[in-house]
Amino acid sequence: MGTRILQIAFADDVFTSLRRSPAEVEQEVRLAAAIDWYRRGLSSQERAAQLAGLPRADFLAELAARKIDVFPVDLEASVIR
Repeated sequence: MGTRILQIAFADDVFTSLRRSPAEVEQEVRLAAAIDWYRRGLSSQERAAQLAGLPRADFLAELAARKIDVFPVDLEASVIR
């Protein structure tokens, strides 16, 4: 499997207003994308952790810190009739 580089341009004042370095913003964007893709069921936990550049345990901790269900449950599907 190959690797591709994705570039996103931000105006310099974005880093100033966020009080973050470009490296910090890059990490936050990677994490946000990984969380979003995981929540939408487009990525497994393991793959999302890899995309975020984190060990799986740290990714799960990030989900918990954001109050995102680690194991989503469909209550309607689990109702016994």
